[in-house]
Amino acid sequence: MTETIQIQIDRADGSLQRLIGLVERRGFHIDAMSLSDEGAMRRVQLQVRGRDAGRCTENLGRQIDKLVGTTRVGFSAATYGYQSGVAA
Repeated sequence: MTETIQIQIDRADGSLQRLIGLVERRGFHIDAMSLSDEGAMRRVQLQVRGRDAGRCTENLGRQIDKLVGTTRVGFSAATYGYQSGVAA
């Protein structure tokens, strides 16, 4: 099942590479990605699905939230109530 995660990260060098690397290392495929720049921040929307049924996108969201430079993580689907970070 594909889930959509919305992430706000800073535009620092390597921030997008760290984000994508984390998603792949945690066992998720990125099916689609959109990116928009908003001043010093980037808004990234990822459509991800786990490599196996045991992968939980909520846990992935928590791990992304711990990534340096991440200010907001949320799910567009109402499947999970998890949302963190500071409002933009």
